[in-house]
Amino acid sequence: MKKIAFSGTLDPITNGHLWVIQEARALADEVVVFISENPGKKPQFSAPERKDIIERSVAECGWDNVSVVIVKGDYTARAAKRHGIEYLVRGIRNTSDFDYENLIQQTNVDVLDGAKTIFVMPPRDLGSVSSSFVRALQGPVGWHWTVKKFMPVPAYIAWIKSWLRTDWQKLWEGEAGVDSAKLDHWFDYLTGDDAYGATRRTYHNLDHLVHGLSEISAWASNTGAAKADVAILKKAFWFHDAVYGGKHADLSNEEQSARLWLDAALGTQHLQEVADLIRVTDHFQSASLVHLLKDAMLSVDLAILGQAADTYDAYAAAVRMEYDEVEEDAYRAGRGRVLSYFVSLAETGKLFTDAWFADLYTSQAIINLKREKAQLEKQSS
Repeated sequence: MKKIAFSGTLDPITNGHLWVIQEARALADEVVVFISENPGKKPQFSAPERKDIIERSVAECGWDNVSVVIVKGDYTARAAKRHGIEYLVRGIRNTSDFDYENLIQQTNVDVLDGAKTIFVMPPRDLGSVSSSFVRALQGPVGWHWTVKKFMPVPAYIAWIKSWLRTDWQKLWEGEAGVDSAKLDHWFDYLTGDDAYGATRRTYHNLDHLVHGLSEISAWASNTGAAKADVAILKKAFWFHDAVYGGKHADLSNEEQSARLWLDAALGTQHLQEVADLIRVTDHFQSASLVHLLKDAMLSVDLAILGQAADTYDAYAAAVRMEYDEVEEDAYRAGRGRVLSYFVSLAETGKLFTDAWFADLYTSQAIINLKREKAQLEKQSS
């Protein structure tokens, strides 16, 4: 078979969709992915955005025989015929899917004189992975780590950037002295290659940003925090790791990040309060700084230590990658000292100084920290 087509809204493309495309590649020399535009749906990503995400996702797989076409104002089956394609491929997960897809296939052929359909059944681990399934996972703290398992990297990055943009825009609603162009500039900067979006960052990256902002929202909902305090905390977290390995060797990353925030001059409210809150994440300055939100800020920044074992282990591996220039023995010694310090703080109830985070994460943090420390010691012996 020369050509076969796969179609869908693909908002976003998932690993389940990629599996179907891979099956299509086994059936034909060329695969055309049709992006359907359904007026009854309100997709998160526009059709051109979805096209770009899919193209980058298939390119990452190394597939050079897959193209993407946006279908406008027509049925996919008829569009396929116009492109010289006689068959569509669809994934079906159960009998309900089959009944529905079979009805569509009959309509495509008998009513529209369009392409016929070939059905394929995905493996069990991908049977439930659909765009709607992925969208339903968004929300709780750590949702992004779960979603990441079911999406190709380009789709995942687009997804969390969309989520981050919504959070960013809500943060500035009603604030005077901030124009949309300036907000767009700083959002692009913070999520781009100069900050959290840099590929060299394996931990202080977009995942860290999403996690921290999610933690702040959960903290606010459960403690009844004032709206103004939540805004200060979120602004500080957005900027607290903006600079990583900056140009000024005599200044810490945190100090440079605080100064970047002040230079950005976003609005007129709480400028110095936010800068000082960024500075409390710098261990060289933290002890001497007093801030009403200090406990919450430090607890949010360290919340990764109290996550489930698999999430913590991924974090530990990412930290090692960020310090890949450090020789192994030196890293183990330095990391071991950090872990010992954190364990001592946790065991004395001082790791998470905000009560909400202390109750939630202290016990698991002690388990995680001791496990990593034991692994490092075993590797050294």
